[in-house]
Amino acid sequence: MARPFSVLFVCLGNICRSPTAEGVMKHLVTQAGLSAQIHIDSAGTAGWHEGKRSDDRMRRHAAGRGYALDSFARQVRDHDFATFDLILVMDRQNLRDIRAFNPAGEQMHRVRLFCEFAPDREETEVPDPYYGGAEGFEQVLDIVENGCKHLLRHIQSQLS
Repeated sequence: MARPFSVLFVCLGNICRSPTAEGVMKHLVTQAGLSAQIHIDSAGTAGWHEGKRSDDRMRRHAAGRGYALDSFARQVRDHDFATFDLILVMDRQNLRDIRAFNPAGEQMHRVRLFCEFAPDREETEVPDPYYGGAEGFEQVLDIVENGCKHLLRHIQSQLS
């Protein structure tokens, strides 16, 4: 069997946006019956929350839409650039920060902004909901649902 297509979602602390994208994408991949062909993970550019669960508020909002956010935070690792076929960052600051893990710039063609896959949305970045209210978490879910739907189609075209 061929190696699974792999996607890494990246935000700052890996407790709100990237684990949400991971959870939503895993849900869609499972529904499509592609769990053996697509590997999903998430990480943060900072290691402050390493080993912790996703933000309680984000988990609550995601659960309200039927998504389980059950991963534990980790920081991006140097070898992620060689391991993952696609690394999707949530905002331009994440894009700048991720370069520190790959100073030679190798495999940077694998790194893209998540919102490139959310054509039905106006946002060009996924805003960090951490310091805001409920509407911020719902907005993240709206963007992520749209992006993951299109991302799955993109990956399916790569698999065929």
